[in-house]
Amino acid sequence: MKYRLAFFIAAIMLLPASHAGASDVRELNWGDLKPKAMDFDDPFEKLTEDQLYNLGMVANYRQRLASKQKISDSFKAEYDQSLAVLNTEKVDIEGLLARRGEITEKRRVRALTANTELQGKMIRMPGYLLPLEFKDKKVTEFLLVPWVGACIHTPPPPANQIVHVKLSKGFKTDGSMYTPVWVNGVIKIENNNPELSYMDGSKNIDVSYVMQADEVEFYKK
Repeated sequence: MKYRLAFFIAAIMLLPASHAGASDVRELNWGDLKPKAMDFDDPFEKLTEDQLYNLGMVANYRQRLASKQKISDSFKAEYDQSLAVLNTEKVDIEGLLARRGEITEKRRVRALTANTELQGKMIRMPGYLLPLEFKDKKVTEFLLVPWVGACIHTPPPPANQIVHVKLSKGFKTDGSMYTPVWVNGVIKIENNNPELSYMDGSKNIDVSYVMQADEVEFYKK
């Protein structure tokens, strides 16, 4: 009897490992792809769109002035108006302009840095499917992006906000350019830049993550 038991134990040990159960799959949102350690106090994120515009106007005017470019009366009037509005709203113009270079560099580094805690994890996350490759009218490679228009109608999201997804059996979309989907699979950190083709050209997109998808399904809440 003990030999039979030992045989069954050995047989079980030699069985291939099963796929992770549903409880082992971590559901992510797009914020999870950003490493928490890279968070920093970004004073520009606290400004309104109008304040950012006015601050850009002030910076542009001063840059032209420093390079001795000709400045029209209308541009000077717009600068004066932007300056007055920012001062009325007590925006720290000089402090913000002095930190532009520093904040820009921090944003650049943060945008390129992946969350190492996700390496090799089985995950599930939603997003918009932007096709890269087709086979038999099914998508076999795509970019998973956080919003409609990303990479084509607007500047690409940061590299750590795009996932390059590959799947062996393909997925039949609903025919739209941006199909909302759920994707399940193993996510890995890998910097690459796949080529995205569209109506009037193509461009390479910087990506920080790749995923071999086990399942792709239409998005449902």
